[in-house]
Amino acid sequence: MNKESKLRIHNVTAKEVLKFGSEAWVLKKGEKQRLEATQMKFLRHLLGITKPDKENNRCIRGETGAQNKVKKIKQYQEKWLPHVQRMDTNRIPKQALQYKPEGRRNIGRPRKRWRDQFHFEDQGKGNTPNPS
Repeated sequence: MNKESKLRIHNVTAKEVLKFGSEAWVLKKGEKQRLEATQMKFLRHLLGITKPDKENNRCIRGETGAQNKVKKIKQYQEKWLPHVQRMDTNRIPKQALQYKPEGRRNIGRPRKRWRDQFHFEDQGKGNTPNPS
C-alpha cells in the first residue's frame, strides 16, 4: 500500500476510534501522553520510521499532515459543551452536568470533573463557560 492509502485509512478508522466517547473524558496528563504516543506510533509505522531514526514528532506530523490528537479531542469537547447546555433538563448528559453531590467528600485532592477542565483552561481568558 502506498502512503496516501494508509493515511486515508488512518483518517477514517484510527482517528475516529481514538476519538470515540471522548466528549465526556476528563483528560489527565498520563492519558494525553498515551493518546499522543499511540498516534505517533501509527504515523511512524505508516512512514516506515523507527525509534532509532530519532525523527522529531513535528516532522512526522508535517510529513503526514496529521494534527495533534489531544488538541482535536479538546476542540471536540468544547463543541460538545454548548450542545449539552441546550439539551432539555430530562436528558442524562444535562443532568450529569448539573449534578451536585451532597454529603462529605473523600479525603485528599478532589477529582477533576469534566466541567472543571473548561473552567481552569479559560480562567485567565475571562471567557469561562457557564455550565448551568
